[in-house]
Amino acid sequence: MVALAAVCAPATASAQFNLKKAVSGATKAVQAMTLTDAQMAAYVKESVDWMDKNNPVPGEDDPYTIRLRKLTEGITDADGIPLNFKVYDVIDVNAFACPDGSVRVFSSLMDIMSDDELLGIIGHEIGHVMKHHSKNAFKTELLTGALKDAVASTGGVAAALTESQLGDLGSALLNAKYSQKQEKEADDCGYDFLVANGKNPWGMVMAFEKFQKMEGEGGVKPGYVDKMFSSHPETEARIKAMTKRCEKDGIQRPATAE
Repeated sequence: MVALAAVCAPATASAQFNLKKAVSGATKAVQAMTLTDAQMAAYVKESVDWMDKNNPVPGEDDPYTIRLRKLTEGITDADGIPLNFKVYDVIDVNAFACPDGSVRVFSSLMDIMSDDELLGIIGHEIGHVMKHHSKNAFKTELLTGALKDAVASTGGVAAALTESQLGDLGSALLNAKYSQKQEKEADDCGYDFLVANGKNPWGMVMAFEKFQKMEGEGGVKPGYVDKMFSSHPETEARIKAMTKRCEKDGIQRPATAE
């Protein structure tokens, strides 16, 4: 995982995603402590608030914000988890969803995706939340990373996290690596979520196909491609699986916007 430093960019230019990664040569051991759902929720909120503060979030009248708000109108929760959506106006091609239902979409990803494709990606990321993949990954990072140095000596109570520790947690949320099984589970769960919210699940197929094309063109792959697809055969298998579901359900594929 490559850490990205803060970039001071002009107001008119997109910035680079800001993650302050702590440097440590020590092996991090799992802490012998428990973490309640309430504590987890507090740490997630603190991490999301830190990322929202340290990355450029377009205003309510910005075209990116308006587009995302329109696309996600009426999508309010996932299995009871309240959802909230924001754009980060950054040059990285990426998106992620947090255990608390915070979904963050990067402007550069929006630039290359149609509305259906973008919703397909959002559905997939929410699938990870609904299957608790993101929660488990975040908890692991807390216990092996941030809390390793933040647990107080009395009562097992964690002290306030530093900027560097919050940067670590933000990095964990963004760059969480899931197994092939988890990715396929998120595909299926995201498919059901999109259908339940009146969105076309073909968007997920179309987004995967676009990423596959980008892989084939060579050069530096976007971070989202690296995060989601470990191999070309895996990408092809997931495309075929989602295509089969769409066709079985008799859902019409949208016209491809060029």
